[in-house]
Amino acid sequence: MKFGSKKPEKIPMYVYYIIAGIVIILLNMLVVPAVQERSIQKTDYSTFIENVEKGNVTKATVEENYIYYETGTEASGDSVLCKTVKMDDPDLVNRLLDAGVTMDEVLPESPSIFMTIILSYVVPIVIFIFIGRWLSKKMMSSMGGGPGGAMSFGKSNAKVYVKSSTGIKFSDVAGEDEAKELLTEIVDYLHNPQKYTEIGASMPKGALLVGPPGTGKTLLAKAVAGEAEVPFFSISGSEFVEMFVGMGAAKVRDLFKQANEKAPCIVFIDEIDTIGKKRDGAGFTGGNDEREQTLNQLLTEMDGFDGSKGVVILAATNRPDSLDPALLRPGRFDRRIPVELPDLKGREDILKVHAKKIKIADSVRFDEIAKAAAGASGAELANIVNEAALRAVRDGRKFATQADFEESIEVVIAGYQKKNRVLSNKEKLIVAYHEIGHALVAAKQTESAPVHKITIIPRTSGALGYTMQVDDGDHYLMTKEELENKIATFTGGRAAEELIFHSITTGASNDIEQATKIARAMITRYGMSEDFDMVAMENVTNQYLGGDSSLACSFETQTLLDKKVVDLVKMEHQKALKILQDNMGKLHELAKYLYEHETITGEEFMKILNDPLPSVNTGAAGQENAEKDPEENTKENTEE
Repeated sequence: MKFGSKKPEKIPMYVYYIIAGIVIILLNMLVVPAVQERSIQKTDYSTFIENVEKGNVTKATVEENYIYYETGTEASGDSVLCKTVKMDDPDLVNRLLDAGVTMDEVLPESPSIFMTIILSYVVPIVIFIFIGRWLSKKMMSSMGGGPGGAMSFGKSNAKVYVKSSTGIKFSDVAGEDEAKELLTEIVDYLHNPQKYTEIGASMPKGALLVGPPGTGKTLLAKAVAGEAEVPFFSISGSEFVEMFVGMGAAKVRDLFKQANEKAPCIVFIDEIDTIGKKRDGAGFTGGNDEREQTLNQLLTEMDGFDGSKGVVILAATNRPDSLDPALLRPGRFDRRIPVELPDLKGREDILKVHAKKIKIADSVRFDEIAKAAAGASGAELANIVNEAALRAVRDGRKFATQADFEESIEVVIAGYQKKNRVLSNKEKLIVAYHEIGHALVAAKQTESAPVHKITIIPRTSGALGYTMQVDDGDHYLMTKEELENKIATFTGGRAAEELIFHSITTGASNDIEQATKIARAMITRYGMSEDFDMVAMENVTNQYLGGDSSLACSFETQTLLDKKVVDLVKMEHQKALKILQDNMGKLHELAKYLYEHETITGEEFMKILNDPLPSVNTGAAGQENAEKDPEENTKENTEE
């Protein structure tokens, strides 16, 4: 028996009718008489006798339990109806007659039938109607029936931006010159359509912006609308997904209806892969599920509208391999515009655009910052600029400096400095040798990126230290030798631990992961193995989202692949060990310097590396002393 599987029973409507009837009866029994009684003034018996003796009472009616009387004069019209409790007074009638009180009917007049019906039935029913409507609206909003929800009957909730509200131009978008060039033609068509119609050319109906997250796809779409000065409809693909069947398709119809009414305009669908996935017919519902209905309606609408009206469809996705082929064919999304990660010049331009929003020092060199931020997207570069401004505020300065930008790059890459994590002397020494091992192996190999910075300050990402290498420019091709050198550099940290401490730690976990990934890619994807030649053993999907890989070979081949990967990493590990053994003296000198200063720059590293050794104590004695230091530090820690 499954607990919690029973659905809550729906309360029948007649129950609500019974409750409403009981409330109306209670209103008639309690509330309505109380309202009527409010017009009668209640007094005590002594006040009544006093008014009789003063001659203020004009009329009176004596009942079994109560006495009703009027005070004042009829001529003045200010008589008041009063009520008091009847007491055991045998002379009451004589007193009334002596005072000239008229024994007449003075009971409160019962309201008319019309007022009684209104007060007793109409008003409660109206109140119930208003309460019911309010409750139904609340239920609709909770079920998605708000603006653009499930109960809005297919109304699209696309955000409409006009010229006054966007204000984004191509000048606000940097680093994507190729994409801007392709989109400029669309802008020109919206401005001068006759130039294209004269020659018989038709403008593409749609353009698909493809690229990794954070590269500025949405910003480019808004810039197109800002340049064209036309309405801009923006909607996310997830907003078409509804709990009611047919609502997504209805929203698509409504969106294109609005677009045709406001033509020329631009319709932008963000994350179109939500509704545009391939139709495989798998699942319990076959090809009749809600998502496929929405996609079919989108395909129909894109075929149906007239492109000459100036309605351009822009869409963005970072999963183009998952889109349905029918969506990508000419006549729908005619153009596929790649929005890739910016190159060196692009990164520099993006940094300058975002740096206009903050105050910076004149000495800031954006070219150096762009080199250090290799592989960063536009969103990450904007974050780097903002982090630099925040660091300047924390330090009490009015502008950001070069040091702020360099530190902000490290924050984005490795996280903030973890100031509350204090390493022991032994751990600090191990980390120092580990990082110098990386840097020394990298520096002693050709075709390797120069060392920019080495630090052993722990970061919030979990790294106890790191070595930053910065290329002088962008490289789009990697040779086999360069990849092997990278693997050797990754193994350099562990190799230094083995040589100096004759032990290994857990600090090389990320290095192992990166080295294995490169080695496997060399064999399975890049064809850099003599045994497999140019045969692809691996398929890569979602290239813009990390690149999920899957092997496409037999089990026996997988076993052989694993052996080749292990042999390759082992070979580069031995190469790193030999490099460090040949430069043992510099390894000790640099590690000692890093241990004392915690952070050294690339210039300091190369200066120490190129300077001659201060002494010739580089043999077994020097190594013995280096191995002795951590032991002594450990003893000191235990004594404390």
